[in-house]
Amino acid sequence: MKLKSYTAIALLTLLLTNCSSPANAPTLETQKPPATQTQTAPAVSSKSGKIELKLEGGKAAFSLKPESDGAKLVDENDRELARLTVDSREKVKIKDAADRAIGYVVTEAESWKIKDASQNQELYVLQRQSDGDYKLKSGGNQEIYRIKKRDYGFEIETPTKQSLYKIKSKDGQIYLRNPSEKTVLYAKSGLTPIAIACFGLDVLNREQKAALAYAVNNSGVQ
Repeated sequence: MKLKSYTAIALLTLLLTNCSSPANAPTLETQKPPATQTQTAPAVSSKSGKIELKLEGGKAAFSLKPESDGAKLVDENDRELARLTVDSREKVKIKDAADRAIGYVVTEAESWKIKDASQNQELYVLQRQSDGDYKLKSGGNQEIYRIKKRDYGFEIETPTKQSLYKIKSKDGQIYLRNPSEKTVLYAKSGLTPIAIACFGLDVLNREQKAALAYAVNNSGVQ
């Protein structure tokens, strides 16, 4: 009986102590320091890492190196070939190694217009079609290439359906291949398949291809 009485008194004392404590008194749990959270590193993108484009066999062809205002196009020896400056969200300015403007790529609603250095002449237009295909036309609206959506990626054709290149993804790499399936160019990361396809538009010069690929890639289209 005495043991039961002592137990009842102890429980009553504990209850009265808790009831008399301030309502906002911190508990032991709230006084614990916050747990340290592990930060997950962001995925590598075209804006956070160098994008290397290589030839068959792994030899470097050229690279796109990110800059605070765009990117640099450099050769296999890291020498600057051109600079791509983002003038605004919709416009990429192409400058040569001497820092002279040589052209622009202007992004509009699912289209990319390549213009001359004065921005007065429209040279080429890459237009996304409603079915997911793309077409490259001249400034005079003449069709030059069709980029057809395929199960494996894309295929670049002439208007008469002559196959020129195929864009395929394999083992984390994206390949630009000729009709004989020989690799012309490939990249491990940083560019989407349609951006890689821009390097198969042979009517464009190297700087125009790079600027168009950069603008298309930044648009986020697939």
